[in-house]
Amino acid sequence: MATFTPIKNQKQTKGALLGTMLYAINKRKTTYDGQSLVSGFNCSTYTAYLEMMTTKQQYRKTDRQQFFQFVQSFPEDTNLTPQEVHQIGMEFAARQFPDYEVLVATHCDTDNLHNHLLVNSVSFKTGKKLHQNHDDLVQHRKVSDEICLSHGQPVLESYQKGQKKKRALAGEYRAAERGESWKFTLIKAIEDALLYSPDRESFIQNMEYEGYKVQWSDTRKYITYTCPNGMKCRDNKLHDETYLKENLERLFAYRAEHGFTPLTPEPPEGWLGQVEQAGNLTSNILSLGKNLENTTHVPPPISPQTWTDSKQRQREALKKLAQGHKLQSEQEQEFTQSM
Repeated sequence: MATFTPIKNQKQTKGALLGTMLYAINKRKTTYDGQSLVSGFNCSTYTAYLEMMTTKQQYRKTDRQQFFQFVQSFPEDTNLTPQEVHQIGMEFAARQFPDYEVLVATHCDTDNLHNHLLVNSVSFKTGKKLHQNHDDLVQHRKVSDEICLSHGQPVLESYQKGQKKKRALAGEYRAAERGESWKFTLIKAIEDALLYSPDRESFIQNMEYEGYKVQWSDTRKYITYTCPNGMKCRDNKLHDETYLKENLERLFAYRAEHGFTPLTPEPPEGWLGQVEQAGNLTSNILSLGKNLENTTHVPPPISPQTWTDSKQRQREALKKLAQGHKLQSEQEQEFTQSM
């Protein structure tokens, strides 16, 4: 059951369009078995930005809305291949935006295969500006379902306008009916963004590319996330201290000091444990130096810092939930007791 979600890009500038494109076509995200899953509809793959800008200049419509972005996401247990998911994205672009330049990029580096569709705001045929409203979104979802059905995929029940409760869940496209949690989806998005983020600025940008707004201020104690469905959540409500503002600040300080390579394998004790060990090791070395100055004191042996078993089990349980897995009965009981 694929979901179709509009991404509200607050910044509508030429730089924002280029930045969003570069994120969407990232080779680490869009390469599967050596094949690139990036295509252009009504434009060439790697000159899409120039072609879109040329269209705007041709019709003298270079201001205000620069582009629209949509994400078409498929469940973890889908039997579709990344190539088939990409083909669905191209079929959707052809049906819904026949007169516009569209860049389609399929991300296969996460548990859920999903398409990013970047649509030029100006038609290369007529020069008309593209406008989107709630009725357009309903139509997009209907067409997305039709294409998925033609590929043998199940779809959700029809989405009806006028029901306040359902409209409030537009960002998740009624994900709650499938037993998913928007909060665990947020956790997964944070984990994915951290895989590519050397600093706070890039982390915020990567979250925005996936439709999340991040309020991170030096004067505020907490980080506040606004999800695509409009729900807001503070970092201290994410069930794990790993995602607290102070811990993310320590992580980025550590990466700045020691260097950072995207998609670096996570150590067994988690990245927060890695940062804690580095900090405690520095403290132990300083303590050792001071003790050596006084020969009458023999410094105690340095013991490695590790997470407790319960903390590690809790973190593993949280990740399983965020990825949509079910917990075993004893894990569920332990996780519930720790909340």
